[in-house]
Amino acid sequence: MTSSIPAQTIGIIGSGNIGGALARAFTRAGHRVVTPLIAELGELATAGTVEQAAQAGDLVVVTIPLGAVTSIPSTLLDGRIVIDTNNYYPARDGHIAELDDESLTTAEYVARHVAGATVVKAFNHIPALHIAEHAQPAGTPDRRALMVYGDDAVAVERVSALVEQLGFDAVNGGGLAESWRIQRDTPGYGPRFTAAQLAEKLAAAVRYRDQ
Repeated sequence: MTSSIPAQTIGIIGSGNIGGALARAFTRAGHRVVTPLIAELGELATAGTVEQAAQAGDLVVVTIPLGAVTSIPSTLLDGRIVIDTNNYYPARDGHIAELDDESLTTAEYVARHVAGATVVKAFNHIPALHIAEHAQPAGTPDRRALMVYGDDAVAVERVSALVEQLGFDAVNGGGLAESWRIQRDTPGYGPRFTAAQLAEKLAAAVRYRDQ
């Protein structure tokens, strides 16, 4: 699953299932991670606080409950590319008006809080266990596809390369405003789909307010 991407240090804010699965995947690919979770990860993992993970490199994964995002100091991630894996669950996160009325996507909500960072939406529609189980080399027939959204083309390209390196076809879905198409309860959210299948699911997506 490795590629020619140079090894880099990736900070991970969050110690849940997705954070752990990505930490394992990144270290398998040769990257160093700074994360609260270091068991099983070997010498490429370093234990770190939120602040240390945020400052470890210019690429940081934010994978905490969405309701807790505003607990991160808003300037802590200035200058970083932030991979936002979050989904909105009101029962867990509390009601957030802009997400309830869909005036913002979850990614735009995160981007508004960390305005000095460049946010890219990725890894939000795959169960944690599947990050390892569904990974396949490039060119494998029916390889699983994952969506990537962002307003900065260079950041999207960089995160897409990581998605490909971890074993998935990266599909550029457009800007953060379009990422509602792969939020929870949409047709593409959760199951395994190829790029062609995922395109059909995205086209069939309907906003919550229109359901």
